[in-house]
Order: sequence, then structure tokens, then C-alpha cells
Amino acid sequence: MYFKNLFIYRFTRPFDVALEDLEKQLNALPFTPCSSQEQSRFGWVSPLGKKGQTLAHYADGQLLILAKKEEKVIPASVINDMVAEKVESLEIEEGRALKKKEKEAIKEEVIVSLLPRAFSRFQQTYAWINPKDGFIAVDAGSFKQAENLLALLRKSIGSLPVIPISLAAPAEITLTDWLKEGTAPAGFALEDEAELHSALEHGGIIRAKQQDLLDEEMKAHLEADKLVTSLALNWAETISFVLKDDLSIKRMKYSDELKEQNDDITSEDAAARFDADFALVTGELSRFIPDLIEALGGEEEYGNKQAIKLPTESRDEDDPLYPSAVEFVQRTERASVSSIQRQFKIGYNRAAWLTDALESRGIISKADSEGHRKVIIQGVA
Repeated sequence: MYFKNLFIYRFTRPFDVALEDLEKQLNALPFTPCSSQEQSRFGWVSPLGKKGQTLAHYADGQLLILAKKEEKVIPASVINDMVAEKVESLEIEEGRALKKKEKEAIKEEVIVSLLPRAFSRFQQTYAWINPKDGFIAVDAGSFKQAENLLALLRKSIGSLPVIPISLAAPAEITLTDWLKEGTAPAGFALEDEAELHSALEHGGIIRAKQQDLLDEEMKAHLEADKLVTSLALNWAETISFVLKDDLSIKRMKYSDELKEQNDDITSEDAAARFDADFALVTGELSRFIPDLIEALGGEEEYGNKQAIKLPTESRDEDDPLYPSAVEFVQRTERASVSSIQRQFKIGYNRAAWLTDALESRGIISKADSEGHRKVIIQGVA
């Protein structure tokens, strides 16, 4: 049980759901395969696979849950060709051009007719809940995938007061300083991969792989006011990873010395080996994550302590920046992840969460085909 990617969220209040209650709540939304006329299904499965009986796996004070998604895949070209053929036939038959709604209805009919012949694509997403340290980490390849799991968990248990980890200083500034200085904090080491973005709105992007990050070429890019948005690092010679400026941790690899610690447990006892690996990895990550946050300057402080303190009138899930984000988009009529990120000098994850919150509460519209949003409610906080 070795996580490959991590999106980390901080609980804004203690996670105190009893194991028995969590099991019942997850069992209310189990994964079941799509029927012939369904396009997708999303639900919980046992982290132990066919050998597991429970949906919430508990070991050494840590919880592991697993969401599974099935999607029916129909090539867009096939749909478009069939729709075009039907539209052309009807327009000739009726001697008129079909309206947009009529074409959309035809498209829906085509999709329904193709679903029984579509092949399925499956995706599994693990989430590790660490109640003691107050965070949940999702092993996902994208922010959207992580948020989908959290939405399913929120639906299962009724409330999930979490927000992305937020740093006192933007991660890209700290990572840029590390590269400029040619060294990382104690316990961390620079590796051979980085991505740099120009500080200008439409500036260039530099991607370096298998390269000496301390050479003159990289120094020139840094002197040209480029910021480090992705950096390959190693922690304690145990975990190598790529850290993004949104605080997502990608392409994690573990040392052979770490993985060999459980080699004395035979593969015949799959459950025991799973528990041992899970305990080993989470134990190591429980040291790694605080070390990483500290190296990056620590979490943003609220009040006199490093903890999330919500406004008394806000919902459990609200970020303390939410009221300010509402005021900003209404005042500027600019509603995008990048504009919020620049205004408040926060990471991508947090800015994306605020944007989703503004959309879900009717402050801004959904993104159109070009990614643009409109401010819907004016002057209401």
C-alpha cells in the first residue's frame, strides 16, 4: 500500500466519526457496476479488494477508504458522426434547419443507443484519514479526482469540514528561493527536475528533466524573474517526489530499504502484509508531511495558533478567505482560479476550492467552453 500522489486537506474540526458509524455510512453508497443504460457509477469498495469485507480499513490509528468509478466510454467522433447523419436526414425530410435543443435531444438519443455497446473505464482513488494529526490525504492524479472523492465522502457522512493545506508564504516563492540558494532545508535534497513559469501573465514556461538545476542556464532563468512551480526533491533518502506549487505531491517513490522492512511477512497472508505496509507507509508519511510543511514555512496562521478558525456564521466547510473572495469577485467582476490565486497569494488548490465554493453558492457561473465565468450575484457577501 504505497501512495503515488497526495493532495492534502486539513480538517477544520476534529474527525470524530466512530469506525462502526463510518462503515455504515460508506455502506449506504457502495460501488455497483453500471447498468446497460447508465453512463457512470461512483461508490465505495473495500481497500483490501476481494479479500476485504469492510469499506473502512483501520490500522494503527489510521483509516483507509477507497472509491471506485466506472465510466462508459464512447468516442466523441462516433457520437458526432451519428448525430450529424440524423440531423441531416431530418432536415431534408422536414425541409428546415433543426434548432439547437432538437440537436441536443438527438445527441442524447444517440448516446443512450450506444451505451450498451460502450466499453468501461475504471478508476480507483484511495484516501488516508489521519484523525490524530487532523488531515486527510487523497491519492489522486488531479485536483478534480481528489475533490470527487471528498464530495462522495461528504455525501456519505453528511459533513466534511476540510480545506486544502494553506501555507504562510506561497510555495512557489519558497521553492524559487531554494533553487536560487542551491540547497533545500535540512532533511531534503534537490534532485534533477523542475518547472519554471514566468511571473508575467503570458510569460514563458521552462521544463527541465535530468538536468543539473544549479547550472548557469537555470540561474539565468531565475534571474529573469521566473518562479519555480514544480520541483523534484528527496526526503531523508527515503521518499523521492515532485512537489507542485499547489502543494500536491506527485510521482512518489520509496526507497528499497523502506519497502524491505516488511519482507519477513509472507505473501500468503495478504491481509497481514497489507496492514503492515499501510502502517509502515503512513508512519513514515506522518513524519514526512509535517517536515515538508515546516520546510515550506509552516501553515498560514489564524488567530494565535496554526489551526483553521472559521467565522461563526460560516458553514463548516468555509475557508476564512471566502468572504474576501466574494467581495473581490463582485468588486472586480473577475472570477477565475488564477485571479483569486494572485489576489490572495495562495496556492492553486485553495484558490480552486474557493472558486468551486463561489460557483456552488450561486455567486459566479460555471465556466463556459473557453473557461470564462460571470459574476451572478452583485453586492451580496
